[in-house]
Amino acid sequence: MLRRLYQWVIDLAERRSAPWALAGVSFAESSFFPVPPDVMLVPMCLARPKLAWWYATLCTLASVVGGLAGYAIGALLYESVGQFLIQLYGYGSKVEAFTEAYQRYGHWIILIKGLTPIPYKVVTITSGFAHYSLFWFVVLSLITRGLRFFMVAGLLYWIGPSARSFIEERLGLVTAVFAIVLVGGFIAAVYLF
Repeated sequence: MLRRLYQWVIDLAERRSAPWALAGVSFAESSFFPVPPDVMLVPMCLARPKLAWWYATLCTLASVVGGLAGYAIGALLYESVGQFLIQLYGYGSKVEAFTEAYQRYGHWIILIKGLTPIPYKVVTITSGFAHYSLFWFVVLSLITRGLRFFMVAGLLYWIGPSARSFIEERLGLVTAVFAIVLVGGFIAAVYLF
């Protein structure tokens, strides 16, 4: 079943509509959706390595625009939507501490958390709630999200064929490691937040 799912994702990644789906997932992940865009970015870069840089650019821009939506949720709709999303991800009791940390370390929080598997939507919503500078939020989001997605795309561009064969030969292991990193990011965010 896992192999069929992998092949389905690779086939989906080769479709003409795949970039739109990647942009949609990138946007949604930065504001409310729990699945990171890497689940589409990786197979798309493996399926078409020559387009890896375009995919990373698209992913970055959509993620920053989605981050602006998350920022708006935090700034304008925190009492209704924002608080619900923060509590849904298990961070409700830690928002005040995070807001205080923003006063001293706002730049570093955005830069570091934007590179990790810690859910970026928590950063975007809390940035809006804390009324962090919108200008710096956009600049730092472009840097950190761009770095993250361009590192993935670059790695797959340069080692694409060998990465694809490695993934296909060890699909179960790669899936398990990805799941552990994803779940570990959520757990780390709960305890480090």
